[in-house]
Amino acid sequence: MAIQGVMRPGHFQMRVLDLEASVRFYTEVLGLIETGRDKQGRVYFKAWDERDHHSLILRGAGQAGVDFIGFKVTDKQTLDRLEADLNAYGVKTERISAGELLETGERVRFEIPTGHLVELYAEKSHVGNGISYLNPDPWAPAAEKGIAPIRYDHCLLYGPDIDGARKIFCEVLGFYLVEHVLLEDGESDLGIWLSCSNKAHDIAFVRHPEPGKLHHVSFLLESWEKVLRAADICSMHRVKLDFGPSRHGATRGTTIYAFDPSGNRFETFSGGYQTYPDIRPITWSSEEAGAAVYYHDRKLNERFLSVVT
Repeated sequence: MAIQGVMRPGHFQMRVLDLEASVRFYTEVLGLIETGRDKQGRVYFKAWDERDHHSLILRGAGQAGVDFIGFKVTDKQTLDRLEADLNAYGVKTERISAGELLETGERVRFEIPTGHLVELYAEKSHVGNGISYLNPDPWAPAAEKGIAPIRYDHCLLYGPDIDGARKIFCEVLGFYLVEHVLLEDGESDLGIWLSCSNKAHDIAFVRHPEPGKLHHVSFLLESWEKVLRAADICSMHRVKLDFGPSRHGATRGTTIYAFDPSGNRFETFSGGYQTYPDIRPITWSSEEAGAAVYYHDRKLNERFLSVVT
């Protein structure tokens, strides 16, 4: 097995203002599949092509935003090792018991210097994707409902100390820098894109004075045509678009940004490139920061830098 340590983004718990309105939005517009509800009132979802029980959890609250993000690791031994590595690095961790999240094993949670809670886990119930493991069809009926992303892909988080976050992810958890955008001093980073796989990014950060903020959660589509279809569906449902359909310079991905009923920004994303840890990171100068984010417009808009939850 080539992938060791942290394998991939696994789940994302988000706060919403009206839980049932949000459930309708994420099932009818996004096309996610509801997989359960717990005693705390949280609602669980998966994308149609995901095999694990859930990747998105919604919690009703008085303020929108992100509660925590989770990454799946290869096995329980790896979970123990990474917890020990975090502690040795000076990061305080908390063990959360199996079952606190539905169908999920023990989790190791810690806070990173941007003010976000991150957790690692090794076990989550397998529920499949509606396609047989023997002589499968290429897609299931759920692939045609709503926007119907194939998986939760990544998130972009805003906070003050992205340098400290990068050190934890890269020096302890085995991520590596794929791209970054520089500030005007030519040395400090405005934004960083990190990967634990051969995707262009598994998580990204932008420097921001307020800690613990969410810019967007992203769902993967298979093609540019699917991104255009997502734009059609958003328009049919009168969903407020933030940007796109267009292309990012950083990662080369095609994109739409829009807002859910609570004001949380989400992205439908396709494309990007394959990368590996030995590839030199791509650098964007401050003068070309606009092209890095919005390649066609080549300028940042104020919403990208200031509208967060």
